[in-house]
Amino acid sequence: MADFWNTDTGECVYRSRDAVKNLKIKVRIERVTSTAVLSQHLQHQVLSQQDRGEIELETLAPQGQTAGDNEEEIVMGWQEKLFSQYEMELFQNEEACQSPLDRQYHSEIKALNKAKGRRNHRIFTYTDHDRYTNCLPLHQLHTDLLTTTKSSPTFLAERMAGVRHRRQERRTMDSSVPKSRIINWDPTEEFVKSSHVLNNAMQAMHIMGDLGPPGRLGQRENECLLVTIKTDGSGTIIIKPDFNKGRDPYRIVTQGEKREVWRLTLENVSTAMKPEEKDREQNMYKDLYVRHKDYLNSLVGQDFEMPPLGLLRYLMNGEIVLAKGFEYDNLYIHFYMELPNSWSSLPFQSLSGVTQTCRTKSLGKENVALFSYPFNFEAFYMSEKESEESILQWPVLYFKVLSLDSWQRYRTEGYGYLLFPAMPGKHTVTCHTWRPLQTGTVSALRRFFIGGSAELEDHSYVRIPGTFKGERLSRFGFCTETTGSVTFNLHCIQQARSFVDAAILKKRRQKVVDQLGGFSQQGAVCTVLEAFQRARRKMQEARESLPRDVIDSTSQLQLESTA
Repeated sequence: MADFWNTDTGECVYRSRDAVKNLKIKVRIERVTSTAVLSQHLQHQVLSQQDRGEIELETLAPQGQTAGDNEEEIVMGWQEKLFSQYEMELFQNEEACQSPLDRQYHSEIKALNKAKGRRNHRIFTYTDHDRYTNCLPLHQLHTDLLTTTKSSPTFLAERMAGVRHRRQERRTMDSSVPKSRIINWDPTEEFVKSSHVLNNAMQAMHIMGDLGPPGRLGQRENECLLVTIKTDGSGTIIIKPDFNKGRDPYRIVTQGEKREVWRLTLENVSTAMKPEEKDREQNMYKDLYVRHKDYLNSLVGQDFEMPPLGLLRYLMNGEIVLAKGFEYDNLYIHFYMELPNSWSSLPFQSLSGVTQTCRTKSLGKENVALFSYPFNFEAFYMSEKESEESILQWPVLYFKVLSLDSWQRYRTEGYGYLLFPAMPGKHTVTCHTWRPLQTGTVSALRRFFIGGSAELEDHSYVRIPGTFKGERLSRFGFCTETTGSVTFNLHCIQQARSFVDAAILKKRRQKVVDQLGGFSQQGAVCTVLEAFQRARRKMQEARESLPRDVIDSTSQLQLESTA
């Protein structure tokens, strides 16, 4: 008698390219109770002593019990029907057959009776077309009869225990509509369990076992669920429990007065593919993939749209993500693009836009307006003169943040600008804003009660005005106030023949790259200068925090080192 059992009775998912009809499973059940073990031990003793005539076999073997009553082994395929003793007795009577499937089973059973009979006794199957699949008792079909260390059903299993699967055989013979009420406005819990239908595309097969005592086969209360196999027709096979694969067998304990113990063993005996068949299948799949790729290429085409020679195509898919740090609520943003010289856009391309009005929400210590406003832009650059000293100027996006209250009073919250990135790819840019400030109390009262505020006549004054022609731009005396910030997500694409044309000389390509990256070099220099200014500011703050005597001694040391 086995002392160790396999307690891993969870389902296992397999994926196979082979057809599920080629699946073969060997199922073996064996009684391991003390009565069966004693009977087998005595039978072996009698067989060894029968030559001496000491004991006769009939005096020790139980009456009416054969070797097939204690163990059975069956090899079956997918959706292979094996009749139980109950079905053999039921479908022998032609009057009990109601559906075409019942009449088919009646003819098959008649053929089995004329032949040698069925090859199974205790193990039988319920296929996907059987009406008994949904008529089984719930504790037999939905409860794990294999004893495990954790055999309590889950919450989902308990709730799905009363769900039926849709069957075509459930329709009436005359396809008539029932005259009872179709809609039940006050369903009970029992009505929901009995009437709820689950439309599932998976096919199922249940391998059952009649674990009744010898001579009493065919009773429905002795039927137990051994294995459940499901497939969705696309190569996914779910089996519960999994194949033993050399591990210990599963343990089954029957219900009733005599709690007998059975041993269950599952084995995959499907025929393995031959090497030549596997190679032929791999070649077939490769050919299928090549044909599918050619079909997709025929839909897309081989002609890739390219800009003319000497033209740079710039595409941007942007998003105004959020705005934060502004004084008032109900924000919206008005923006427009400015194209420098040698840049152009399509005639139908819109160069301006307005976002929706967005209310702010508190995130941390700041009020944030989440816009998530998408926009796209496409422009073309044509270089008329090629000089090594010229620097490519990129388009600029100017924007203005405004607020609107319930009295239809709007206020200018801030101005800002965004320079288009010189490098392609994804960029996240946060632009800080400011607004003109009028000194005095009257302007502040007017902004609060009436609305409106000082505005810029030329939005390009945020950066460098387009009308400015001098060498130095002075904003001395212009009062401003720092407000909030706006965050952008930018996805930039640059397309030009010089990027992919391998026939262009290396010097020519290098000059184009230098021109396209001129602003990025300027940006790097500005970044270094800003870092230097921040470091100098920190040194001044640290110097101010030191005591006076320490500062004097430090200055004296610097003078001595200088001398």
